[in-house]
Amino acid sequence: MHTPQLALLSLLVGLILGIAGAMVTVAAYRARDRAREEVSPRLSDSAAAMLAALDEPAVVVDASVTVVASSPAAAVFGITDGASVPIPELRALARGARSGTASDGGVTLTLRRTVPPVEERTVTVIAREITPRLVLLLMRDITAIERMEQMRRDFVANTSHELKTPVASISLLTEAIQAAADDADQVRSFGARLQTETDRLVALTDRVMNLSRLQGVDEAMRITDVSIDEVVAAAVANNSVTADAADVRLVVGGATGLRVPGDARVLVDAVGNLVSNAVAHSPAGSSVGIGVKDADTAVEITVTDRGEGIAPADQERIFERFYRSDQARSRRTGGTGLGLSIVKHAVQRHGGEVRLWSKPGRGATFTIRLPRVAPVAKKPKQAKKTKKPKPERTTLGE
Repeated sequence: MHTPQLALLSLLVGLILGIAGAMVTVAAYRARDRAREEVSPRLSDSAAAMLAALDEPAVVVDASVTVVASSPAAAVFGITDGASVPIPELRALARGARSGTASDGGVTLTLRRTVPPVEERTVTVIAREITPRLVLLLMRDITAIERMEQMRRDFVANTSHELKTPVASISLLTEAIQAAADDADQVRSFGARLQTETDRLVALTDRVMNLSRLQGVDEAMRITDVSIDEVVAAAVANNSVTADAADVRLVVGGATGLRVPGDARVLVDAVGNLVSNAVAHSPAGSSVGIGVKDADTAVEITVTDRGEGIAPADQERIFERFYRSDQARSRRTGGTGLGLSIVKHAVQRHGGEVRLWSKPGRGATFTIRLPRVAPVAKKPKQAKKTKKPKPERTTLGE
């Protein structure tokens, strides 16, 4: 065979061997990638970006329940990328999703935060298999919803319990009046007690309705510039008869002319509840002070009594609905346990806060702090222009 033919044949064989080697190399790389994918699958960049944008905790795990990717919110439960999921319940859900035994409607769990505030949170978790090797754990924090639902159940239960007492009393007194129809003195006595229970029932239903309105997010308030002087005057006037009957003097003092943005009716009710509460807890011959203070960008309204004070253990719960630190006294005074709760929600709806200071035996001071209306700057008075005297007119020849 001639030399040129041998050279051509060698070149052809080399080319074939090179192509075969390249194909073997490519196949080897692909096999390696498949092996890596089986050991540690990766999430696409777009899917990882979507996960990072979620506000709720979400985690993608592989077959070994190692975190492949997660949303920022998942970090509060100690979940980090590249590490194993630290929560046994979540690991069980991920394995259940891969085996097809996960619940379609999700599972409610109690998880503990690992960053401040360290507390237990109630979450619903949905586990879904998104690839043969990847599982998505999507969580939703329902702690606030659960608390609101519990508050609603407690509110209904407490209201029903509180309504039973006056309703039962009214029923018994009605029967007693019928039985004592021939005894005028008994009828008058039972009638007076019946009126008392009726008034208590009316007060309770009114306060329940007021509190429900204040807690309703859709309840609109008539916001205007409200005069604090008028609010305090109305609250004092509404309680003056009760104060006179209890021999308690109402003393008003402090700054005047201050205004706040708000609903005058709601604010009068809030301050009036504090005054009413102070009168009920003040001994005969004492006084209740209502003071107003200009605190720069806020207005502070304080109501102080000289009563028995509030124990530290009760101070933490005093603004809860239907909570009474002295059950016997509340029954005597007709208290509903809703007044301070109404105050708290009314002030919060106005962007303010209510604080309490009290020591047993030294009375109590409640302070309402509300954002104030900025005072209108007065224009500087301009100096009066002095008129130049007109020259006297003279006549020639005079």
